[in-house]
Amino acid sequence: MDKGTLIEFRWQGTPRLAVADRPEGKKNWVVVDEQGLSHTLHPRQVTFDVPGSDYNPSDIPQFLTTVEPLLDPSSLEVAWEFLSEAEESTDPAALAMLLFSEQTPTACYAAHRLLSEDKIFFKQKGDRYETRSASQVEELQHQIQREAERQEAWQGFLTRLRQAIDDPSLEWQKTDRPRLEALERYAAFGEESNQRAAAQEVLTALGRSSTAEAAFELLVDLGLWSPHENLALRRSQLPLGFADKVLEMAQHCLTNPLPDPDPNRLDLTHLKVYTVDDESTREIDDGLSVENLDNGQQRLWIHIADPTRWLVPGDELDLEARRRCTTLYLPTGTVPMFPTELATGPMSLVQGQVCCALSFGVVLDETGAIANYCIRPSQIKPTYRLTYEDVDEMLELGLRAEPELTALAQSAQLRQSWRQQQGAINIHMPETSIKVEDDTIDIQVLDDSAARLMVAELMILTGEVAARYGEEHSLAIPFRSQPQPELPSDEELMQLPTGWVRDCAIRRCMTRSEMGVVPARHATLGLNGYSQVTSPIRRYTDLLAHFQLKAHLRGEDLPFTAQEMMELTQGVSSAAYETVLVERQTKRYWALEYLRRNEDTVWQAMMLRWLREHDGLGLVILEDLGLELAMRFNRSVELGERLAVRVSYANPRQDILHLDEVAVTAPESSSVA
Repeated sequence: MDKGTLIEFRWQGTPRLAVADRPEGKKNWVVVDEQGLSHTLHPRQVTFDVPGSDYNPSDIPQFLTTVEPLLDPSSLEVAWEFLSEAEESTDPAALAMLLFSEQTPTACYAAHRLLSEDKIFFKQKGDRYETRSASQVEELQHQIQREAERQEAWQGFLTRLRQAIDDPSLEWQKTDRPRLEALERYAAFGEESNQRAAAQEVLTALGRSSTAEAAFELLVDLGLWSPHENLALRRSQLPLGFADKVLEMAQHCLTNPLPDPDPNRLDLTHLKVYTVDDESTREIDDGLSVENLDNGQQRLWIHIADPTRWLVPGDELDLEARRRCTTLYLPTGTVPMFPTELATGPMSLVQGQVCCALSFGVVLDETGAIANYCIRPSQIKPTYRLTYEDVDEMLELGLRAEPELTALAQSAQLRQSWRQQQGAINIHMPETSIKVEDDTIDIQVLDDSAARLMVAELMILTGEVAARYGEEHSLAIPFRSQPQPELPSDEELMQLPTGWVRDCAIRRCMTRSEMGVVPARHATLGLNGYSQVTSPIRRYTDLLAHFQLKAHLRGEDLPFTAQEMMELTQGVSSAAYETVLVERQTKRYWALEYLRRNEDTVWQAMMLRWLREHDGLGLVILEDLGLELAMRFNRSVELGERLAVRVSYANPRQDILHLDEVAVTAPESSSVA
């Protein structure tokens, strides 16, 4: 290299021209660029020597101006076609002569730039450039085109993102969905998301933090998610909507129902039928009647909705219900096991309409035990659609026009006494209902009222009848059992305050129920056999029991073998457990959100038990809300002690709640509206 030589080198990845000024050491040279900046280069860093050696740094701008018009990449394709046909390689000087018919410094440098920046037609081999094959060129052009389209789509997506932040009604394109789903999965699963990198690319492009929390906030800003989006539900595998083929089959059931597999149903339309549910319930799956017999006895009828009238094992509706396994009950609404049109329509026991049912008729003896029973596919006509509050009021008034209701309530009390004598374990902890509508949270404690006792006892009675029938006829149906728990001794219980503290201690000892195809004792219920059959619209295991029972009643082969039934119940039980977790987590989120919104309220609480006494961590219950919550104490607290507490910090999204004890000098506050 001589002084005054114009050379090219790479500076931060881009080509830059400079003029050789002086040697530095044995091999290096100091060069000066057009801005007068000096650079020390090793010969290996020089990417091109421009012919000639009488340049000044001030000549560089004019030199580049002369080169610029020659940098037309399309001219390379013409050269590639010519050289490919001739099977020749080239270098900058030869290409300059081919393209520009001269080998001036500007022409040679322009040819070098074209060759060095080309990614399609030529590949460098030493000081020369060889032509690529036609197939290679075609593939490279295809890749570049795809990348250009990807970049165009990417930039379009970013533009729509920024617009949607100001206008959530913006219409997204189909190509946007994968990137939005990447954000959703990252917001839901955080660092465990398999699309974390794609989501973080979006966040970085928008200048936002690359955290899962930032992804959540962006989805809210875009109007795609609610500030209270149910992440527990999104993290689950639980389906929300129904596939088109399922909805089509549901519609077909409505317009062209299958022939009734039980054409000779027992006509019970003359009986008065009460359906009793919460006001918000739309899937009405049980009704109650009383029949006065000629011998002076009364037969209790528990009518259960008969969805098997509308489907057969293995069809699309059955398989979809199997996949869902249960109706999902959330404070914000329900996700049904069957399409709503069916679940709340012909499958339900609708007031004033003739409905198909599976009816369990039971006569009790004077102790409350089952004297005799029958199970029949039937037709009924529900008379009253009542709420629990309606029934409580009617029972309290003792309406003479409704003696059947009084008889049902008395039978339920008799049954409860009988089950207690059989060893049933009663736990009376508050049950809380949380409803969210239009961002208003309503929390109510469900009392152990006469109406709820009546319905619960008669549903348990139905489960005992189904299990007895299954055992007597060796049917493979889902039997639910529970091992006998090791309860605290009477001495230990007597040392605890009566009420919730004692019930809480008993509850801690309870074991999880089990499911199988062989009857076994259910300790809590005090029954030697029990099979849930009362919610076939809402629980798939109940539907399985109906399939088996009805087939046997018709004298047909059972649709499921014992092995198939075992496999089905095990699979459904696992899926149902996931549903329970989602329901529990969602309910806790809204409970914490309610407490966060009412941080100034003082709540009356009771100490239930110690979680970690050495850490001062206990479990308390807020009496007005029925919510059981962990609380840390810095003093000694007695079990059953009543406390006044206030929320000091609540973060529902992070599942954090801090309660502080307060000294109440004014009258105690209660639940806010």
